[in-house]
Amino acid sequence: MNAQDLTLNIALNLGRISRWAMEGKKARIEQFILDTNLYITELDKIPKSERFNKTFNAFKGKFDKLKSNIQLNEIWAEDVLTWANILTHRSKLANQE
Repeated sequence: MNAQDLTLNIALNLGRISRWAMEGKKARIEQFILDTNLYITELDKIPKSERFNKTFNAFKGKFDKLKSNIQLNEIWAEDVLTWANILTHRSKLANQE
């Protein structure tokens, strides 16, 4: 997979994680956090554009905080969903130019 595809997979997982936070499904959240970590690890290894790297590094820092403190509430879910939207829009910049 290329950087754009991996970024979109991460964004899709974040959307699901956000929804499950509102539904109180912590086990599903934990499962998809593991899957998302795998995508992040893959994306870390491949070339990405410099413009996208700034967003990706900011996301990784925030994701580390979110996954270490899973909350089944609207604020946490909104934070996750915000990153899903950011990554979806920025995915077009992910592939190295």
